[in-house]
Amino acid sequence: MRPDLTKQISIKSFKEYYWLKEELQTFCRTEGLSTAGPKVEISNRVETYLETGEILQPTRKTKVKNESCIELSLDTVITANHRCSQEVRSFFKTIIPNFHFSTYIQNFFKANVGRTYRDVEKAWHDEEVRRKDPTYKKEIGSQFEYNRFTRDFFADPCNKGKTREDAIHAWNTIKSLPGSNTYTPTT
Repeated sequence: MRPDLTKQISIKSFKEYYWLKEELQTFCRTEGLSTAGPKVEISNRVETYLETGEILQPTRKTKVKNESCIELSLDTVITANHRCSQEVRSFFKTIIPNFHFSTYIQNFFKANVGRTYRDVEKAWHDEEVRRKDPTYKKEIGSQFEYNRFTRDFFADPCNKGKTREDAIHAWNTIKSLPGSNTYTPTT
């Protein structure tokens, strides 16, 4: 049975179970911890508090001069401070009408400091070619456990014809158990 998230929970139990962001934030409010930031950061803050009693402050990103202050072109260099802003999106939409910040493109920006927007354009088109391959499997960030679970649930041939409600029921079952929330095919 899944334990309640209280100050008395063991660190082992905390790590074994899936917690909604809202549950983590409620715990933080009760214990006087910050509720700011993405779920992964809040979870790490709770884990540190349970282990050591230390109250971590949220990671603050400093505001930096962004691309909106410069004229964007295909020769614009990707900086370490790059932001996927509305200005950048608007620029790319003039070149690629259906452009959006996919996970792949966001990761490309992060991993390719020093390259240019011309390289981003090429990466976008390369990804479009890969997506047309029937064996292509879109990357889903590790923080999106539910999305990964449901994708893998429906990819399992044993679940052919099952409904979204079936997937939700399976998800609710696995997240209430200790251990991994990764979908494992039934045999």
